[in-house]
Amino acid sequence: MDLSFRYRRRSTVDRGPAGLAIALAPNLRRDRVSYRGELIDPLRFREAIGALHDIVISDLRYQPRDRSAYQAYREQQSQRESEIRRQAYRGRLSELKRSQPEPMPDGLEPEYQSLRKKYWRARRKYSSHLLKHDRELWRYLMPCDPIVTVAPDTLLFECFSADESSYGCLSVDREAFRDESDVSLGTTNVDYTWQLYEHFQTLRSYRQTRFEIDPQGFGVSTSESGGHLEEKIDLPNSWLRGLMQLQSAMSLPMKRINVSREALYNLLAFLKRNRAKQSPRAMRIECHQGQPPQIVLEPWEKAIPLPPQSDVGETSLSVRLWGRDRLQVLSRLLPMIDSTELYVQGTGLPSFWVIRMGNLRLTLALSGWTNNDWTGSSALSQLAAPVDLSERMLTEIAAAFKDSPSQTFDRLCQTLMYRPVEIAAGLNRLALLGQVIHDLPGSVYRWRQVMPAPLTMEQLGGDDPETEAARKLVSQGRIRAKQTRTTESGLVVIEGNAGGRDVELMIDGDGRIVRGSCRCSHHFKNALRMGPCRHLQAVRDRWTRQASGDGAGGETVESWYQRFWN
Repeated sequence: MDLSFRYRRRSTVDRGPAGLAIALAPNLRRDRVSYRGELIDPLRFREAIGALHDIVISDLRYQPRDRSAYQAYREQQSQRESEIRRQAYRGRLSELKRSQPEPMPDGLEPEYQSLRKKYWRARRKYSSHLLKHDRELWRYLMPCDPIVTVAPDTLLFECFSADESSYGCLSVDREAFRDESDVSLGTTNVDYTWQLYEHFQTLRSYRQTRFEIDPQGFGVSTSESGGHLEEKIDLPNSWLRGLMQLQSAMSLPMKRINVSREALYNLLAFLKRNRAKQSPRAMRIECHQGQPPQIVLEPWEKAIPLPPQSDVGETSLSVRLWGRDRLQVLSRLLPMIDSTELYVQGTGLPSFWVIRMGNLRLTLALSGWTNNDWTGSSALSQLAAPVDLSERMLTEIAAAFKDSPSQTFDRLCQTLMYRPVEIAAGLNRLALLGQVIHDLPGSVYRWRQVMPAPLTMEQLGGDDPETEAARKLVSQGRIRAKQTRTTESGLVVIEGNAGGRDVELMIDGDGRIVRGSCRCSHHFKNALRMGPCRHLQAVRDRWTRQASGDGAGGETVESWYQRFWN
């Protein structure tokens, strides 16, 4: 997706006789957004924005050993042979061009997509190199500038990490400012540079600090805009789709677990001092009736006690999360934390950490695995509501935010003439399209457009091809499934047939396929590394409906509502 950014100037932190002035330059290609106010507690803001910066630059993907010297040696050895081949290729190509005009080749679009993927792989590799050696130049390879929203009661600062596995949202109550002026509500991108981060570190409590989203550039006509900074960015599909799927996952209700500051400190300190050298490397959340809740770190089985939980209820909860090293970005916030909440959806699914610091709240969202972006597994795609919502219904739900840009779910149910199940599905779809954000700390839905123009499902791309094919098999009714046994660890073994192929699979308590057997080409090549094949997914879905008493058809919006909202 191509985006154009236009800034009047670079964002700066200026020092004057009265103190410091933080001036963020908004994107002039979007609607006017502005804000001015004086920070009451600059230190809290400095540390919180610093944690948000750490989320932006975090990239914990596996980095192989540096073999550049060996590769250079190999390149030198093959240089003569490569040069001969290039000359022969150029000569032959010149002969072909002279003999016959080159027609438009077949399959141009697939070739373009293949080359585009190759380009982004090279760009990410170059980005990793610059991150180590030239951070200022690396900054220009970041996919998108941070998103800032000015709401009636709060300011939101959002970012997505370089490895597409972490999301951060800093909420700053407007009560944290005084002497507000020139307030224009809305959402925009702001120019962000490495120097701006360095200047943030100079904030002190004894200096007056003014904060502003500079509105001056909006008053400059096009003929006077010669000094403006123009940027054109081609957002990678994985970045955009990952961010939108995160918003969709965040719009669903989750189990809330209270984490004390002492527990979070013990967790971060143990991970800092110890490094797992063997699998498993998960972080287990254990909440069982009659037993103290705890976080268990594998493979050491290190138990970190948690405070008593009132929201889990009488049901037992056991969730495994991976990619725990990404939590280190919260270390600098420990002295300011009032309370911490962890929201979970299930094993291997996204988790959300909410850090409360007085008038500031940081939401850190983590994908199931560090090396899996939000689109790396079909499990996240299947969280979406299985219903085709009409354009009229989405328009009416969106119109409810015109009177007030923040709404609770109960208030929307009272305002709109739709069933709660339909409103829930509509909010989930609007979140996937980047129109609505679920503010977890505030327990409200906010109208916030991520992109200047509304997104469409075509721009986000379709579901995983295997998931689409599984839905077709289910709709055709060519599925049979039966449970054969349950293992001592609680895994369910299922045998069945989908599309004429016999399969066997094991699923855990969250419905996640942990082991499978199928003779199709997808499973033969990838096993479960690229997600389960269509036959395994279809048999799993069929068994799930049989277990819930729904013997035919796909999952309905009612069963989806019962699964997530009740």
